[in-house]
Amino acid sequence: MAPPSSQEHWISLFPLNTVLFPGGVLPLRIFETRYMDMVRDCMKTGQAFGVVRIKAGSEVGQAAEPDTIGCLAHIVEWDMPEMGVLLLRTNGGQRFRILETRVLKDQRLEARVQMLDEEATGSISQAHVACASALKNVMDEINQKGREAAGDDFVSPFQEPARLDDAGWVANRWCEILPVPLLAKQKLLELDDAQGRLTIVHQYLQQHKII
Repeated sequence: MAPPSSQEHWISLFPLNTVLFPGGVLPLRIFETRYMDMVRDCMKTGQAFGVVRIKAGSEVGQAAEPDTIGCLAHIVEWDMPEMGVLLLRTNGGQRFRILETRVLKDQRLEARVQMLDEEATGSISQAHVACASALKNVMDEINQKGREAAGDDFVSPFQEPARLDDAGWVANRWCEILPVPLLAKQKLLELDDAQGRLTIVHQYLQQHKII
């Protein structure tokens, strides 16, 4: 499911109390009819939908007010273990900026968006090698505990292969797992400079004596 080719186009939005970063993994449990319909339409057309943090409102009921910057979610796996419940595994794609929104009759949100240029990430600098090393240790620990708890049913919350030599990838994974408020994660997502994002993460890790 590649991003649409045009720079500006309309997409379905899924406002959530979470922030999705490029290269991230987002599992979803969908039970509302409107989002079942959204996912069905996306799978029919092979298009991604947009995940945006809720600025005001809630995940259920009336359409929520979304933040301006979001991230495409590509459906990579789905399952329906019981009637009326759809399980998805999605991967974070390209970031986008919302230009305008519209609310459909079923309270689904659609937005005309501008796709943001791919971030120039580059290799990990010597100053940030410790960030990558610490991330590897955290990922290994999470995966090990997951395998011990779930056995063969365990699915890693990280995409493979790990890109620990990529500054943007390392920064995004830290942004996902750091125990900071959602608004702080949103502000990090909005940064166009992935190296700058990693610098902020590095400072946080140093301040909290993680590295």
